[in-house]
Amino acid sequence: MMKKEKEHIFDKPKNVKRLLGIFYGILVLLLIGDFFINKHAIFPWEEWPEFYAIYGFVACTVLVIASKYILRPLVKRREDYYD
Repeated sequence: MMKKEKEHIFDKPKNVKRLLGIFYGILVLLLIGDFFINKHAIFPWEEWPEFYAIYGFVACTVLVIASKYILRPLVKRREDYYD
């Protein structure tokens, strides 16, 4: 007798779509809320709307690109390295 695999919450596409909808809804609420928060900025650019969201996105993108094109070639081995 074959044992049926346990079904998890993310196995159903409907649940994944719901979760993404919740995440996107929270994202929109946070981006809208940023316009109403009083900022105590030290530098003038910190008062720009959505500055930290854009800064975080750009920083994450730069890290991914740097790891792919700069760091990966440094640590990558040939395919037959262990032969």
